[in-house]
Amino acid sequence: MDINQYLEIFIEESKEHLQSMNSSLLYLENHPEDTNTLNEIFRVAHTLKGMSATMGFNNIAHLTHEMENVLDYIRRGNMKVNTEITDLLFECFDRLEGYINNVEANSEEGNDSALELIDKLQISKLADINANGKDQDEKKINPNTNKTIKSAIEFNEYLSNVVSTAIKDGLNVNLIKITLDSNCMLKSARAYIIISTLEKFSDIVQSNPSIEEIEDEKFDLSFELVLITKHNEEFIRKELSSISEVESIEISPMLSESIDISPKNDVVNNTDKIQVVEENKQQENEEAKNKKSKTSKTVRVDIDRLDNLMNLVSELIIIKTRLEDAGDERGRQNTSEAIEYLERITTNLHDAVMKVRMVPIERVFNRFPRMVRDLSKDLGKDITLILSGEETEVDRTVIDEIGDPLIHLIRNSIDHGIEEIDKRLELGKQRTGTVKLSAYPDGNSVVIEVEDDGSGINIEKVKNKAIERGIITTQDTQLMDNKELIQLLFSPGFSTADKISDISGRGVGLDVVKTKIESLGGIVEADTTLGKGTKFIIRLPLTLAIIQALLVVVGSEKYAIPLNSIKEITTIEKSSIRRVQKNEVVLYRDSTLPILRLSELLNVPNTNNDIDIDSNSDNFDEDVIVVIVKKGDKDAGLIVDKLIGQQEIVIKSLGKYLSTIRSIAGATILGNGSVALIVDTNSFF
Repeated sequence: MDINQYLEIFIEESKEHLQSMNSSLLYLENHPEDTNTLNEIFRVAHTLKGMSATMGFNNIAHLTHEMENVLDYIRRGNMKVNTEITDLLFECFDRLEGYINNVEANSEEGNDSALELIDKLQISKLADINANGKDQDEKKINPNTNKTIKSAIEFNEYLSNVVSTAIKDGLNVNLIKITLDSNCMLKSARAYIIISTLEKFSDIVQSNPSIEEIEDEKFDLSFELVLITKHNEEFIRKELSSISEVESIEISPMLSESIDISPKNDVVNNTDKIQVVEENKQQENEEAKNKKSKTSKTVRVDIDRLDNLMNLVSELIIIKTRLEDAGDERGRQNTSEAIEYLERITTNLHDAVMKVRMVPIERVFNRFPRMVRDLSKDLGKDITLILSGEETEVDRTVIDEIGDPLIHLIRNSIDHGIEEIDKRLELGKQRTGTVKLSAYPDGNSVVIEVEDDGSGINIEKVKNKAIERGIITTQDTQLMDNKELIQLLFSPGFSTADKISDISGRGVGLDVVKTKIESLGGIVEADTTLGKGTKFIIRLPLTLAIIQALLVVVGSEKYAIPLNSIKEITTIEKSSIRRVQKNEVVLYRDSTLPILRLSELLNVPNTNNDIDIDSNSDNFDEDVIVVIVKKGDKDAGLIVDKLIGQQEIVIKSLGKYLSTIRSIAGATILGNGSVALIVDTNSFF
């Protein structure tokens, strides 16, 4: 049986269970008397134990088994949840997370047996254990160790010699009878786990029924094994104890004189069969070990969404048939109707596919309560994290990438933003600081905000640091407003921290945040009030694969401008454009609008708008088409030659050689097969 085929499912489900355990532990820490949460953690530990034992990951199974013991002991009212217990459970959680990460990377859980943690769990349990408080599971799994098993295994002369030689060589020969739980659904799979576990430290020389029959599930609930090993009975029992759905394990040591030789002649054949099976198994184990996991990224999809997708594809097939039948004169009307219908279906299909890729941002948010808890303890601050909008859905690609930027922002808020407790009390603030993490959809974008009620950003300090580091000059500061000064925080290596801590202060965090967000096609801004707090606002596109865009013509080329960055389209007279400090501007809606010529930015020759506004040419009074684009609260007008219209485009990468070209975010293929470059308007600000 190839268990590796279930590896991806195991990893995915384990991560979900760990996330649930993390949330429950955080809740339990603040609500130690809540029995339902305790039961939930127990349930997760039990499920993880069963899953990992089935997959043969014994370290995970051992650790979760010990966690189960402690949790069960608490459930029975023998011990109360306190800080030490929750810290220990969090330690176990971290170790389990490490195991799963190892499995994901290498298909192995690693050699860390977590003995010190298991020891701590036993100590914590024993510290309060009552004299009669024996664990029920141990009772169940440790029946009468000296019981002599009445075996159905027949010993022939060859097997008898093998056993006798092993005993003479000082090895232990044990007859083991395994009885599975009556509710066990996959008996052969469970037996396979047991045999695989035993084969790691022993040689199985005989079985009843045969190994092939056990694999084919041709047995009731029990099977017997004769194994030779250097380990003792206690070790064998410990190795088997973590395997779930086992009703009982009976182990009986064998002596030479107790072996009754049966007169059968098929010794060599049977032994050969066993050896062949063992060799095959060893080969399978080696192959499984050498096989590196290539776990793909998966998205769990609601069945209704897939049904909708299937219906839309069925509609497409119907339309295809209609188009095929519409070849004659009479069919022209049908063709026109079919094309219109096709357009509606493809639009719906796009929406459906996009929804399939969408994942709740809760998957990212859920990791932060634990991080805030740990940082609060490390820094000696009281901080509450408030989450909202966890159900907001974003593209799976965004989910994978947005975690690190948010970690940087939250760490900054906690380290630099939220004041020490004494300072907060002195300022008349609440003792407990607050960090709010929220998400909400806004048109074709998703907005994520990280807000704290800390000290805010000292803009004067930012200005002085920027001058000191030579990023700007004193003259520059006179032309910059507060928002522009705050944007300096996102410069590489910029930091206002007076000291460097383990958490932040090196000035690499916000630079990384900006780079990552912009690589996702988004923007990040900061809004701050000194003494009251800071809010970082991230705006991301809903999807990175298919977008709505405005197609424009500049010179002889077609370009696509993402619709979510366009504020409006207008015309202005060329004569109204003025030059201020070498930059072109126009007064539009009572405010100054910077004017950028797309032909100059993209170095496109022979456009209709290559005019000098300082000269009086013949077409000076003509209008030009301006596409007003936005980045946050900033606007700019792009002069283009011609508008083609709105179109749904599929974004294609330019490849690694052209990926660094400024102003171009990618390319798309148009209906006539030509290529249009996608303009990155954020790079113009």
